[in-house]
Amino acid sequence: MIRPSAFSTAGRFWRGNLHTHSTRSDGVLPPEEVCRRYRAEGYDFLALTDHFVGCYDFPIVDTLPYRTEGFTTILGAELHSGAMANGELWHILAVGLPADFPPSDSPDFHAKPGQESAAALAARAVEAGAFVAIAHPQWSGLTLADARGVTAAHAVEIYNHGCAMGCDRPDGAAIADLLLSEGRRLTMIATDDAHFHEPDHFGGWVMVKAPENTPEALLSALKAGDFYSSQGPELRDIRLFDDRIEVESSAVAAMIVQGQGTAARAVHGHSMTSAEMDLSRFGNSPWLRVTLMDSAGKRAWSNPIWR
Repeated sequence: MIRPSAFSTAGRFWRGNLHTHSTRSDGVLPPEEVCRRYRAEGYDFLALTDHFVGCYDFPIVDTLPYRTEGFTTILGAELHSGAMANGELWHILAVGLPADFPPSDSPDFHAKPGQESAAALAARAVEAGAFVAIAHPQWSGLTLADARGVTAAHAVEIYNHGCAMGCDRPDGAAIADLLLSEGRRLTMIATDDAHFHEPDHFGGWVMVKAPENTPEALLSALKAGDFYSSQGPELRDIRLFDDRIEVESSAVAAMIVQGQGTAARAVHGHSMTSAEMDLSRFGNSPWLRVTLMDSAGKRAWSNPIWR
């Protein structure tokens, strides 16, 4: 029996947003107000990730003054360098950067010849201690070939709430599933990408299992995959057997299991808090992941489970 580490390791779940902007780049609220709002909404932690480009003076915002008992912050930034296949600049989320992380040659949001590649920038951020994710693949127009190139990333944004509200392009599942099917051991995060100039906040988050609500413990858990992502539903346990999967959750209307290729099945019901599914449909799929959907259409996503 396989029980993912998010449900078997010691600790408790902490709710946090990993992608947020302020007036230090293109957000409309100052850092202290962004932190205050997330704290007031019941979040346990926040990463302020302003755009790390020269026109904003390469900000890695010092949010230490906004930590309180019960609320912490993680330093980070949204990094930019190198062109995707469509000619536009890469967006790479890096949470847990040191305050003195050296910038790339990225004066603005335009790619330029000779610029550090996205692959090199992501690898450098990981080497510096960051948890790194490929941001909003659908919004970016990211191709599979683009995504293949950034091999250092820990995760892909499966859901970006700002992209849902601003352009109806919130999805990262297609790119993530293709990378998983090529053997990439990636996890999946839901984020806000909040700028606060539209309803792009408090819509997608991670629930991180850690022994304490500190930046160090949270980063370690994120890198280990000890979390799930949500818009509302709670994932409480997953148990994977040779022939079936068992899931416990808050009340939901559907449990969907996805695997490689066309392998997928769903169980539907009313106010389900537990569900079981046989895995005969999944053959030799090397990985599975679980999506929950409640009666309002809000989702939660497990990380991939490797069989």
